[in-house]
Amino acid sequence: MDTENQRESMEYDVVIVGAGPAGLATAIKLKQLNAETNVCVVEKASEVGAHILSGNVFETRALDELLPDWRNMDGCPVKTKVNAEKLLFLSKKSYFSFPTLFLPPVQHNKGNYIISLANLCRWLGQVAENLGVEIYPGFAASEVIYNEDQSIKGVATNDMGVDANNEKKDSYEPGIELHAKVTVFAEGCRGHLGKTLIEKYNLAENSDPQQYGIGLKEIWEVPEECHHEGLVMHTTGWPLDNDTYGGSFIYHAENKQIFIGYVVGLDYKNPHLSPFEEFQRFKTHPAIAKILTGGKRISYGARALIEGGLQSLPRMYMPNGLLIGCDAGTLNMPKIKGSHTALKSGIIAAETINEKFTKSLEDLSLYEENFKNSWAYKELYTARNVKPFMGLGLILGIILTGIDQLIFRGRLPFTLRHKHADHECLKPADEMKKIDYPKPDGVLTFDKPSSAYLSGTYHAENQPVHLKLKDPALPINYTLSKYDEPAQRYCPVGVYEVHEDAATLEKKFVINSQNCIHCKTCDIKEPSQNINWVTPEGGGGPKYSNM
Repeated sequence: MDTENQRESMEYDVVIVGAGPAGLATAIKLKQLNAETNVCVVEKASEVGAHILSGNVFETRALDELLPDWRNMDGCPVKTKVNAEKLLFLSKKSYFSFPTLFLPPVQHNKGNYIISLANLCRWLGQVAENLGVEIYPGFAASEVIYNEDQSIKGVATNDMGVDANNEKKDSYEPGIELHAKVTVFAEGCRGHLGKTLIEKYNLAENSDPQQYGIGLKEIWEVPEECHHEGLVMHTTGWPLDNDTYGGSFIYHAENKQIFIGYVVGLDYKNPHLSPFEEFQRFKTHPAIAKILTGGKRISYGARALIEGGLQSLPRMYMPNGLLIGCDAGTLNMPKIKGSHTALKSGIIAAETINEKFTKSLEDLSLYEENFKNSWAYKELYTARNVKPFMGLGLILGIILTGIDQLIFRGRLPFTLRHKHADHECLKPADEMKKIDYPKPDGVLTFDKPSSAYLSGTYHAENQPVHLKLKDPALPINYTLSKYDEPAQRYCPVGVYEVHEDAATLEKKFVINSQNCIHCKTCDIKEPSQNINWVTPEGGGGPKYSNM
């Protein structure tokens, strides 16, 4: 707490951190159950949806439950129905089209929609506000406030108008404390506060290490002859090797737009690998280039994806608080979807909170019971072995996943474990093959600076660096020599650089934090866990429009 300038405080029944699908579903359902419940949502982005990025092929099951009449509601952006599917296995120059008939049921998309999740969240935000929910974009919840008994009292937003030396600027405004009977953390993947809560309350005591991927995405406008509205296409294989998990998505949305992206599992071993460059290289494959040729790239973004599934779920409740959605890890990895399970987790959270209020429940443990009895949990159960199988290599992983999903329907009589956190997987640089990435051509492939520009990223100048080094000397003294400082490559916008003085040959680790798009990859993959991502000043970061 700011002792010199006492923070103002506001009282609510429920405070929700994050205006993504999970947080907004919680807010809407709370108001549906009891219009008198006083609900507040804080969102670090400048507007609802500005930090939301996803593929996104959307399954409507949870939305059907939350808003049964959504098809007839004004402005609902769920319109483009999936009408065709393709799966390609890529070699360097050719490909094999896998018959979708033989895909596991979990990977079929009949009845689903191609959407912008950012726009869906904008619309859900309007629905919530119409029900009386208070939503405050541009306010970043930077710390958890505790009662004397260590139960959660609420959150505080960070101070605005502080310079890089932690001195107050003329624009200084102290943060605000938001107190609540229940605080819901719905920050998305690798939430800063969620991470601290998992540690404080030892919520992951009985869980496997969490697993992650990085997803990179571009939106292209393409010629009409290259566009097939409603087509969903995925690829695996090239350019990644057999030991590196990943693949692409190409979704033909409305208005001659294509959502194209690439996912790389963050358990990769080679420190020379750059997920961004692999994505750019992927677009040069003849099967992909022909879709994009003559088109124009109009947007870019990236974010970490949570992939550990059932084995990595932490305990999702604590005194006066809940972890929901990707803050907990509810994404269904083999389904390549997490929006519907995030929405469902929010619905369950609201129902549990309402029951706590009406029945004076002692704690929120009922949430976990309710979640385990839901279809969302059953999905995670049947998907639980896919990620470990894929860790055995692409070919063997596909074979074993096929057996698991097609024959046993995800009900094998055993559960494989996640043995290592992603940051533990990198091998020393001198043990791994260097990768020679081609220079961008500015037509199909691009560099990081021009890509970052398309994300609309902005941070107020001269604010504290929100990428904290536990040991400032470690990148040069250890990580550079052992791993060739992989932050230079795993960051999708070039935040981290190693500069060498021409005269002295002295090397310096540079953090361009103003370019950060809040993907959290550095927080996950840094081999010594030396980088801690904390919330920057509210309203900064990317400004995604149609992601």
